[in-house]
Amino acid sequence: MADPTPKSVIYVDEETGQDETTATGTQQLPYRSLPYAYIRTDGTAEYQVKKVVQPGAAEGEQPIGFQPAAKAALKKAVNALKEFQKKASKEKELETKRLKEDEARAIALEEAKKIVIEEDMSLPEAKKIKLDQTEGITLKKDGVVGTRVMVYGRAHTVRKQKDVFFIELKDGYGKMQCVLSGQLAKTFDAITLTRESSMMLKGTLCELPAGARAPLGRELQVDYFKLPKNGKAAGGDDAITTRVAHDTEQHILLDLRHLTLRGDNASQVMIVRDQVEWAFNTAFRELRFRKVSPPALVQTQVEGGATLFKFDYYGQESFLTQSSQLYLETCIPSMGDVYCIEKSFRAEKSLTRRHLSEYTHVEAELDFITFDDLLTHLEAIICRVIDLTLSDPTIAAHIERLNPGFTPPARPFLRMKYSDAIQWLIDHKIENEEGKPHEFGDDIAEAAERRMTDIINKPIFLTHFPVAIKAFYMQKDVEDLRVTESVDCLMPGVGEIVGGSMRIDDWEELMAAYKREGIDPAGYGWYTDQRKYGSSPHGGYGLGLERFLAWLCKLHTVREACLYPRYMGRCTP
Repeated sequence: MADPTPKSVIYVDEETGQDETTATGTQQLPYRSLPYAYIRTDGTAEYQVKKVVQPGAAEGEQPIGFQPAAKAALKKAVNALKEFQKKASKEKELETKRLKEDEARAIALEEAKKIVIEEDMSLPEAKKIKLDQTEGITLKKDGVVGTRVMVYGRAHTVRKQKDVFFIELKDGYGKMQCVLSGQLAKTFDAITLTRESSMMLKGTLCELPAGARAPLGRELQVDYFKLPKNGKAAGGDDAITTRVAHDTEQHILLDLRHLTLRGDNASQVMIVRDQVEWAFNTAFRELRFRKVSPPALVQTQVEGGATLFKFDYYGQESFLTQSSQLYLETCIPSMGDVYCIEKSFRAEKSLTRRHLSEYTHVEAELDFITFDDLLTHLEAIICRVIDLTLSDPTIAAHIERLNPGFTPPARPFLRMKYSDAIQWLIDHKIENEEGKPHEFGDDIAEAAERRMTDIINKPIFLTHFPVAIKAFYMQKDVEDLRVTESVDCLMPGVGEIVGGSMRIDDWEELMAAYKREGIDPAGYGWYTDQRKYGSSPHGGYGLGLERFLAWLCKLHTVREACLYPRYMGRCTP
């Protein structure tokens, strides 16, 4: 009998060999592991193995050169081959199944394209509504005929159950569950529907089945729908859920802010913001304040030159405004109490959770008042704005979802002088930025201020700051000329949301303040003149809308309270 065909020899060098590369199993290009070599050759070869010589081993304790593979090692290799073949077989089955499913889906899609739906013109005319509308609506139940409506929106979620599609539609005013069944659920547009696709639907509003849940306790049984020409949203790798997934890094979410805004959290914050701005306008109107719109392009500073954004204005050095306060003061002689809601800009090189380069500033100036009047007004306006904001049930629900358990602040707010705050920080062993106990004259840092506010856990009017650490225009306290009649309103979780003061109303004192701060009064003539032509005791404040929202909605950062935040390093999109 002839000898069987000799087996090829495969070499394995556990020290210098390579797996999953250009290795071929020759002595010159050996594999690194026996299981890998066994799998690559289907176990049909003879295997020569060169073991790793352990460091410190005496000569003769380890095999030298290539030797036949040990039985135990071959047994492991055989098991590895079986496992590999089993896995490969499973993958082949799955691939075959996937191909069949893809083929079936392609056929289904082609068939779906043939289905053309037309509106049943014998049905009652559909009433166009927003998704949260309830007035004039009847739900179908117990033989009662439901209202036929027409709604527009975008598919927030799409869920298929057997041969029925459940679409949660959104339109910025509310959400509605819409049900596609029968031929509607077999159309090409239905079976390829992606999240954020815009669509129009008509149908009958029905009461939900027992145990089911949906917005406003109703659903739309659709009898006709249509997508605009360019209404279908991208899918696959470009799907919105892929681009702005919950674990996407924060800087990418900000790059994709235009898409992030479509999410529940971001959109609800923006809707609450709209209500808060309305509430401020309403509250000021109730108090007979008049709204003005001061310029954003200025040539004077308000809060110090270090945070000014400079630019060339037709050859003149100019700035983006830090505050509209000085202009508001010029309005009170002719208009009475005034306010504005405008943008302010601070060139602070800060990346803290509460700093922005561009923010919305709610500012007001009050004429013929005392410092106590100013504090009483601030307390009243904040509480009134909260009450007005919560007066809308939808907004109240959004705030409860964003900030569970939120309750309006109790009055009166705690009033604490700066000197008492310094002693409180000393008593609680909260040090300043230099790691030393606080002392009078320190500009209390954000971290210490927030720790104090969070521990006390209630709104605080922090008052009477030293002259040296406050703006030039602030009125000194006649009972203690070291300090100003000034106030910061501090809120738990955020810190300062309001800064205000009485304003200097004496011409000579204002001129001295310019000199003290090294400010050339030449460019402030229009402001200084207010002290020459019927001056009066007056004061005002600025409230950061984003910080207010961060407190109200319990946001981690004020950036979440902006449509498109601007801070150091970001000016896009």
